[in-house]
Amino acid sequence: MSDLIQLGAVNERPRAPRPEELELKFSEKAVQQLEALKSHYPNLKALVLPGLWMAQREYGGTLTAEAIAEVAHRLGRSYAEVEGVATYYSMYNTDHAVGRHMIEVCTCLSCHMCGAYRIGDYLKEKLGVDYGETTSDGMFTLHEVECLDACDRAPLLQVGDQYHGPVDYAYVDKMLDELRKEESTVVKLADEIVKVHLLNGKD
Repeated sequence: MSDLIQLGAVNERPRAPRPEELELKFSEKAVQQLEALKSHYPNLKALVLPGLWMAQREYGGTLTAEAIAEVAHRLGRSYAEVEGVATYYSMYNTDHAVGRHMIEVCTCLSCHMCGAYRIGDYLKEKLGVDYGETTSDGMFTLHEVECLDACDRAPLLQVGDQYHGPVDYAYVDKMLDELRKEESTVVKLADEIVKVHLLNGKD
C-alpha cells in the first residue's frame, strides 16, 4: 500500500490560517497584475488558476497554506475551494517545499526505452535524493513524471519551462552545473505563465 495514503492513517493538510493570522505577501506588481486579470474573466472563480500561479511565484515556488489563503482572500473565495483547485493540478507545488530548480524525468514508454530510468538513477545518485525529495541545500527537487509529449527527444527532462533531451550522463552533469548558477526556474516558470494569462486578455 502507498506510503502516502494508508487506510486508517491521518493524512493531514496544512491548517488554513485564520483571517487575523493572514499576512499578505503579494508584491505591488502582483496586486496590479491581479487587478488587470480581473477584467479578463466573467467572475472571480475563473481567476483562481492564474491567481495560484501568481502566488506560486510570489511565495518562492511553493503554494503554502498561507499562499492559498492569500489567493482566497484576494478573490473572495473560500480557502477550501482554492485549496481544492491547487491540490488537483500536479503543476502546483503543494505537497512540500521545492528547490530552486525542479528536474522532472519523463519515464513513459519512449523515454523508458531510451534509458530514462538509467538517467533517473544517475540523477538520484548525483543529487543524493529520491523522486519527490529536495536536496539539503534547497537547490534541486527531483520528480518522475508522465509523458512530456516530446518523444523524439527521449530520454527527456523538463526544468522550468525548458525541455532537455535527448540527455546522457555528460549532459546531466553540465546541466546541473549551469543550473547552480541560475535563479529559480520554478519561480521563472510561474512568472512566464502569469505573463501568458495577461497577454491572453488583450485584444
